[in-house]
Amino acid sequence: MVRRRVVVRGQVQGVGYRWAARDQAVALGVTGFVQNLRDGSVLAEVEGSAAAVDAMVQWMRSGPPGATVTSIEIDADAALDTPISAGFEIRH
Repeated sequence: MVRRRVVVRGQVQGVGYRWAARDQAVALGVTGFVQNLRDGSVLAEVEGSAAAVDAMVQWMRSGPPGATVTSIEIDADAALDTPISAGFEIRH
């Protein structure tokens, strides 16, 4: 199990990024959450097998149609000691 904390910047709010991220996470079998931040970026925490998390992070580099990702920050040292609830949720 690995966990990554990811901040995605660009035109990522108002384009369905969070909903598409949830659909992608479910398809890949990862758990975690995604939420908009006040600065216009999107924050996600993703947990699962290394291959599934890597695939999710790769998807986040471009996101859904309509999104324009200009940068992505990945924290590979996100702590596994705090549990993430089952499933993948959109936080508000």
